[in-house]
Amino acid sequence: MGFLANLTLVFVAGFITALATGLGAIPFFFFDEISDRWNVILWGFASGIMLSASLFGLIEEGLAVGTPLEILAGMAVGVVLVVVAHEVLMDADLDARDYEEADFKKLVLILGILTVHSFPEGVAVGVAFADLNLGTGPALLGFTVPVLAIFMTIAISIHNVPEGTAIAIPLRAMSVPEWKMVWWAVFSSLPQPVGAVLAFGFVRIARQFLPFGFGFAAGAMIYLVLSEFVPEALDTGADLPGGGRPELVGGVIAGVLLMLPLLFV
Repeated sequence: MGFLANLTLVFVAGFITALATGLGAIPFFFFDEISDRWNVILWGFASGIMLSASLFGLIEEGLAVGTPLEILAGMAVGVVLVVVAHEVLMDADLDARDYEEADFKKLVLILGILTVHSFPEGVAVGVAFADLNLGTGPALLGFTVPVLAIFMTIAISIHNVPEGTAIAIPLRAMSVPEWKMVWWAVFSSLPQPVGAVLAFGFVRIARQFLPFGFGFAAGAMIYLVLSEFVPEALDTGADLPGGGRPELVGGVIAGVLLMLPLLFV
């Protein structure tokens, strides 16, 4: 397979993760709202998946091809990116109403913010495909796909579902039609296939930066979980017995158990 064909497969994988975000809005076709308890469980589930994929997948794979210092350097840059993204989000002072009442300049701003916020997840997918057609792995449509790439695509896709739900909740409060909620949920993750392609192209051309790439993706996702997912879950579950902590812990454990097969890759 040529380089263009490889890029196409990586883009498709990233696009699948973006489409998965739309699944988070599907429950609103059948229910008026999702309980706080289930929201906390979903955030915990996504957190467990992302932490497991980062620790058992990206960092472990990075240590196999590079030094701990290279991994730590990449993680530091990944954390900085998330911190910057958080500051951009806070300074922008946007609310969900902007999705429906945006002029062209506002749409450009929203797209820029979403790009900064979801880009690391696409990078994680792209880096996981670094050994596409270069090593061993399952055969798929004529490609030899690294097992890590399959797990990472699945992990990011599952993680995107509660993110889609979080986007749909305020839109539901504004009586936005269900299909539009699905569209805006998917739209929020469209930077991911772009990030996947760029990351894959970079680590294939500059293989010496591969350990840095693994660390970058892992650092960004771990910090994202600790700085946004967990606080969001605890805030949502503040009125539940135990402040939602039992649901959060249960969700995290379920996510970790789902990703345990990575330990045996």
